[in-house]
Amino acid sequence: MLTACGDGSTSSSDSCSPPGIESASAAPVNLAAAAQGGEDRYTTPTTTPVDQIDTGSLELNVPGTISVGTLSDAGPSICLNSAGSFTGFDNELLKAIAAKLGLRIEFAGTEFSGLLAQVANDRFDVGSSSITTTDERRRTVDFTNGYDFGYFSLVVAHGSPIKGFGALSASTRIGVVQGTVQDDYVVNTLKLDPVKFPDYATAYANLKSGLIDAWVAPSQQAEGAVADGGATIIENTFSVNNFVGWAVAKNKPRLVAALNSGLDAIIADGTYSRLYTDWVPRELPQGWKPGSKAAPAPQLPDIAAIAAANAANGGGPAEAADEKSTLQKLGDTFFDWGLYKDSFPDLIKTGLVNTLILSLVSGILGTILGMLLAVAGISRTRWLRWPARIYTDIFRGLPAVVIILIIGLGIGPVVKDLTNGNPYWLGAIALALLAAAYIGEIFRSGIQSVDDGQMEASRAIGLSYRQSMWLVIVPQGVRRVLPALMNQFISLIKDSSLIYFLGLLASQRELFAVGRDLNAQTGNLSPLVAAGIVYLALTIPLTHLVNYIDKRLRTGRPSTIEDDPLPVTAVEKG
Repeated sequence: MLTACGDGSTSSSDSCSPPGIESASAAPVNLAAAAQGGEDRYTTPTTTPVDQIDTGSLELNVPGTISVGTLSDAGPSICLNSAGSFTGFDNELLKAIAAKLGLRIEFAGTEFSGLLAQVANDRFDVGSSSITTTDERRRTVDFTNGYDFGYFSLVVAHGSPIKGFGALSASTRIGVVQGTVQDDYVVNTLKLDPVKFPDYATAYANLKSGLIDAWVAPSQQAEGAVADGGATIIENTFSVNNFVGWAVAKNKPRLVAALNSGLDAIIADGTYSRLYTDWVPRELPQGWKPGSKAAPAPQLPDIAAIAAANAANGGGPAEAADEKSTLQKLGDTFFDWGLYKDSFPDLIKTGLVNTLILSLVSGILGTILGMLLAVAGISRTRWLRWPARIYTDIFRGLPAVVIILIIGLGIGPVVKDLTNGNPYWLGAIALALLAAAYIGEIFRSGIQSVDDGQMEASRAIGLSYRQSMWLVIVPQGVRRVLPALMNQFISLIKDSSLIYFLGLLASQRELFAVGRDLNAQTGNLSPLVAAGIVYLALTIPLTHLVNYIDKRLRTGRPSTIEDDPLPVTAVEKG
C-alpha cells in the first residue's frame, strides 16, 4: 500500500526515476498536420478551494482512501520503480493532490485495455494512465481537468525508409497499444490496420526485434523508450482529442470536483511545476495550461532554452548504437546475465509466492468442484446431469480472461464489502471455476473407463451404489487420470498470470507480472526469460513426480527376492 507521504524517488540507475531538467525537450519541430479535436468544451471555469472540500462525501470505495488503477510500464508518466512502488509524473501528481485533501492513496497495476471499464464499475476510484479525454471515452467515464497535453510520436528503427506518418501504408506493420488514442488514430484517421499489443514495453520490444516496422506511441513513452538508442522518433503529431486527465466513474461527481480543486492547489503552490520539471520537462504548447481556466499558469523554467543548451552540450537524442549481428541482438535482448541476477530476488519473494498461493487455492477448490461435476455428469438423475453438462460447456467454451473479468468485475462490486475492493481472491475463485470444468471432464472420463465388472463385483459383496462409487470406482478412475490432472494443474499455474487484468497491488503480482514489470524498467526481455525459468522450475519436477506416482500405482512396489537356504533333509541330518 502506497500513501501520499511517499515521494517516489528512486536510485539514479532506476529507469522509473525522474529524469530531471537534463531531459528537457522543446516543442517538436517535426510535427505532422495537427489532428486536434477542436475547442476545449470540458475544462471547468474555476474550482472550489481545497479547504472547503468535504472529503467524507467523495463517494470513495473505501472512505478516506483513493484507490487508483494505473500501469507499470509507461514511464516517465506511469511506471513501477525498482523499489516496487507505483510512481511517475501522473501518479506523483495524484499523491500530492491526496496530501492536499488529507486522503490516503493506494495504487494497483492493471492493463490499459480494461482500465476504463474497471473505473466505471467502481473497481477503482481513479484511472491514471495519461488518458486522452475523447468524447467516446466520456460516454463510459468522467474526467478531471487536464494535467498534461498529448503529442504522440512515430517511432521507427534506425535506417528505416519510413520518414513520416504519410509514408505509412497497408503493407506497413504498425504497432499500437490496444485501446489507446494511438490505436484510434491509426484505425480511424490513417485508415490502416495496426498490430495491437497489451502494453508499451511489448510494442517497443517488437519494434527493436524487427517484428513491426513502426510504433505509434504517446510522446512521453516514446521519448523514454528511445533513450536506449534502439530506435528513433521520426515525426510527431498532436493528440486527436482534448487534454490528458484522470478517469473517474460517472457516479462520483464530488470526487471529480475534489481532484480538480487539488490540481489547482498544487499548481498554485508550485508542486506541479516541480514535478513537471523533474519528470516530463517539455515545452508547453502555446495556449494550453493545466488545471481549471482560473488556475494560474505554472511557473516553469525556460524549457526551450534549456533543451537547446542540452542539445548543444551533447545532450540531444541518443545516437544510433553500433550495428550488431542478429545473434548479438538476440543475446543482448534475452540473455543479459546481470539482469537475470537482479531479477530472481523479486521473482522469488513476490512472484513465486503469489503464483503458488493462487495455484494451490484455485487447484484445491477446482479439484473438489470438478469431482462433484464429474459425479453429477454421470448421474442417473437428469436434474444433476444437465446442470453439470451446461456448466462444463460454458466454462470450457469461454476464454479464461473473459471468465476472470466477469467474476472480478461483475461480482466484485457486489461483494466489495467482504473483499475490501481487492479482487485477489476473486481471481483465485475465477481460476477455480475455470479449472473445475476441465477437471470434471478428466474425472468423468477416468470414472467411466473403469470396467463395468468392478461395479458388479462390489454390488455382489453387498456394497450400495453410492459405496461402490466412492470406495471402488472413483479411486480407480482417479488413479488412471493422474497425468492428465497434473497437466491441468500446470496450465493453472500459467493461467494465474491472467489475474493481473483485475488490477493488483505491487505486492500481489505473480511471476509473469513481476517479469513484465522488470522488462518495462530495463527495456530488456531477460527478466521475462528469468520468469520463464522459474515456471520451468515449478512445472518440470511436478511432471516427473506425477509420472513416478502413476508408475508406482500401476506396478506396485518392486519386490526384493532374498536367497532362502534349502531346508535340511533327513538324509543330510543322518
